[in-house]
Amino acid sequence: MTVLEQQSGDGAKSTEKSTEKPIHILWTSEGMSCDGDTVSVTAAQLPSIEDVLTGLVPGLPKVVLHNKVLAAETGDEFMAAFHKAAAGELDPFIFVVEGSIPNEKINGDGYWSSMGNDPATGEPITLPEWIDRLAPRAWAVLAAGTCATYGGIHAMAGNPTGCMGLADYLGWNFRSAGGLPIVNVPGCPVQPDNFMETLTWLLYQAAGAAPTIPLDEQLRPTWLFGKTVHEGCDRAGYYEQGDFARDYNSPKCLVMTGCWGPVVDCNVTKRGWMDGIGGCPNVGGICIGCTMPGFPDKFMPFMDQPPGATVSVAIAGTYGSLIRRLRSITNKTVNEEPRWHHNRAELTSGYQPRWPR
Repeated sequence: MTVLEQQSGDGAKSTEKSTEKPIHILWTSEGMSCDGDTVSVTAAQLPSIEDVLTGLVPGLPKVVLHNKVLAAETGDEFMAAFHKAAAGELDPFIFVVEGSIPNEKINGDGYWSSMGNDPATGEPITLPEWIDRLAPRAWAVLAAGTCATYGGIHAMAGNPTGCMGLADYLGWNFRSAGGLPIVNVPGCPVQPDNFMETLTWLLYQAAGAAPTIPLDEQLRPTWLFGKTVHEGCDRAGYYEQGDFARDYNSPKCLVMTGCWGPVVDCNVTKRGWMDGIGGCPNVGGICIGCTMPGFPDKFMPFMDQPPGATVSVAIAGTYGSLIRRLRSITNKTVNEEPRWHHNRAELTSGYQPRWPR
């Protein structure tokens, strides 16, 4: 029985209702965010968000999107769907979180981030409160972009907010009402087709037309993040023959100018950015590791040679098997988040206020 049939009731009538009952997508970008993931997703082609919402993708259930950037509603009218979902009146729904999660246990006398007001108290409802209300009820929980998945820019060393990724907040063993772990689609911002392809898989799964989505240890879709940037890069051949760019005007391998592609899990060199075009190394830019749990701290300073680059350049082509081993070690290291990403009632990011209270 699909999630739509379960939500509609039992027996023959449930099958009839399952074709009518929509799946709501409740999307909050009230974390520490620039709304860049929402903007990026509007460029998706495979499929486009318009095709999903208008029912042009065969086999998908009807979908209703609640996203403040793309919504026609404002104020209380927009917030109504979130309150209904929290009260159990909008099942089934998929909960999408954009932006890193601030630690409201260390917010002092105010709030780091909020969305709407509590009708009972008039007080702002913080993002962690919304996550607590909606995540356990959601059929699936989807983190969009590196800020939501692993903390990203706002969680870097020295931050005052104690920011973290969604799995750091909910716990890496969290399971949604549909029995699914958090689904992470990192990227700064998220690659549009990566996100829409993941969302489409979840919608097909909810309709009973797809198996359980496969995820890696960092909760990323395996088919999207199973290869490194370097493995899909058109410049990779130059690396293997030890032919490296010395400036950004060269078509050769960019490792000497600071590219982390050999140890970063991302498919942008294969997929491109919009309609197969673009993507950092594809257009002459270095990879700075924005899809990785260790971003940005473990990749700074940007544009410097990554650790081991000088050695690998000297022996590339001759000791290829050794190079692959060195990459796997570095890959494992940058797939671990910095230790100050946590949900305890203390700030351990190293932030020192200029004027102590």
